Amino acid sequence: MNIRVKNIFSTILLAASLMIFGGQAQAGAEPEDEVAKVVYHADYSDPRRFSAMLTSIHNMVTYYQNEFIDYDVRIVFISHGIRFVTDNKLENTPFKSDAALEERRENLKGRLSALNSVQDVKLELCDITRSQINLSADALYENVEAVKSGVVRIAELQRNGFAYIKIE
Repeated sequence: MNIRVKNIFSTILLAASLMIFGGQAQAGAEPEDEVAKVVYHADYSDPRRFSAMLTSIHNMVTYYQNEFIDYDVRIVFISHGIRFVTDNKLENTPFKSDAALEERRENLKGRLSALNSVQDVKLELCDITRSQINLSADALYENVEAVKSGVVRIAELQRNGFAYIKIE
């Protein structure tokens, strides 16, 4: 990993820590009985961007684990983000799979699954998106939870102290 990429990840991690702990992370103090709460917003179709998000989440939760910090990290998938929680190619929908996604699908699926099963990152999908394209809930990856509205869910999480991150 080159130095520029490491600096970007370090900056993201520091910014998230500062948002979560209100500046206390900078002094090395951890609030007692606090849980680091972060929600990532995935509403885009670019598999490279999704890969960068998975790397960011992995780095974040690994840091929390190494520092014995309790955390609740979630990804809320909305709109084009549905492409990353199903093997269905979504033909005849605005979210149709493309060659770039198909080339990386197994890698992305494995990394997402590991974040969920090994590092307890929660996966939530906007049910409005799913139902509008008539995709069966059975077509979703294991442990993807449907939420009534993705944007409402993100707003609820932010209201409950979750830091909001969207990878650009």
